[in-house]
Amino acid sequence: LFLATLTYDTLRFEYEDFPETKEPVWILGRKYSVFTEKEEILLDVTSRLWFTYRKNFPAIGGTGPTSDTGWGCMLRCGQMIFAQALVCRHLGRDWRWIKGKRQVDNYFNVLNAFIDKKDSYYSIHQIAQMGVGEGKSIGQWYGPNTVAQVLKKLATFDTWSSLAVHIAMDNTVVMEEIRRLCQSNVPCAGAAACPALESDVLYNGCPEDVGLRERLALWKPLVLLIPLRLGLTEINEAYIETLKHCFMMPQSLGVIGGKPNSAHYFIGYVGEELIYLDPHTTQPAVEPSDSGCLPDESFHCQHPPCRMSIAELDPSIAVGFFCNTEADFNDWCQQIKKLSLVRGALPMFELVERQPSHFSNPDVLNLTPDSSDADRLERFFDSEDEDFEILSL
Repeated sequence: LFLATLTYDTLRFEYEDFPETKEPVWILGRKYSVFTEKEEILLDVTSRLWFTYRKNFPAIGGTGPTSDTGWGCMLRCGQMIFAQALVCRHLGRDWRWIKGKRQVDNYFNVLNAFIDKKDSYYSIHQIAQMGVGEGKSIGQWYGPNTVAQVLKKLATFDTWSSLAVHIAMDNTVVMEEIRRLCQSNVPCAGAAACPALESDVLYNGCPEDVGLRERLALWKPLVLLIPLRLGLTEINEAYIETLKHCFMMPQSLGVIGGKPNSAHYFIGYVGEELIYLDPHTTQPAVEPSDSGCLPDESFHCQHPPCRMSIAELDPSIAVGFFCNTEADFNDWCQQIKKLSLVRGALPMFELVERQPSHFSNPDVLNLTPDSSDADRLERFFDSEDEDFEILSL
């Protein structure tokens, strides 16, 4: 008779460990070997912010749902990809979360931006209510494009992060548009955008000076989200190599996608399998303790991450990248151009210097996409709208 005491370690066996393979493991632009770096892989995964369904949070809109179980998975995936951007922005890609170790204030500032209450920048409350403007009633399932559009709007209120968020539509990334957005001389100059500059606090270890302020204003850190459709009902195999390369880039924020009721946040791959964080676990909502400290263990996935075959990926996804500096963006452009030369890798999107003339010319600094535009995009990019009629020739 086999008896096991149910400890944390035995719980780990419910989750398949990484396969013993010579194939490298890629996690958000970092390459690991299963044989020599298993602990580092797990530490990297555990350090990502993990957002799941929650219950017993304050009612959305005062009278709405107090749990997002069953409908909030894509909203949670949107939170995860955006939280990764904020971690890169405020803590750096090398930052690691270690259980029980006192974390820096910026870590709690990032985490607080996603807590389930109405006044957090990127809370489920804000995403659900902002989604009403995108035609989604509260409690309705989102596609990857909808959550990207909503997060872009919410980021304009996050003056602390001062991000430029660009959503590349029609499978086309226009470099000129992005440069215009990131070089727009919106604050950092002045007060709110960089609150640390207004006090005696050191900002990124540098004392305040005018030169620093100018340097900060030259390029707003970029969050680039690209909603894509990589096939009709299943992913076209020709895109798989390109998709893998996205996880190899140091600018990678990962991928959000999935069918209704099963959205995932994909953070890497090994062999022919994607590695992902799964939001489909309901946990109680977390409230700050009396001391103002936030119990944070439930925001980190402390077991080996889930894996699935790349071929099972739903074709409707959004790919994310973070470019902290202009040099990061230029490097990303070079990598995308090189990728178009890889044999057997079909480009998932086009990179062009300026807007092709046949495109409409939207004002890229306009925060709200034109509603007719949004409706059109929704039809293309939301997994839930898959009632395409296949016409026989």
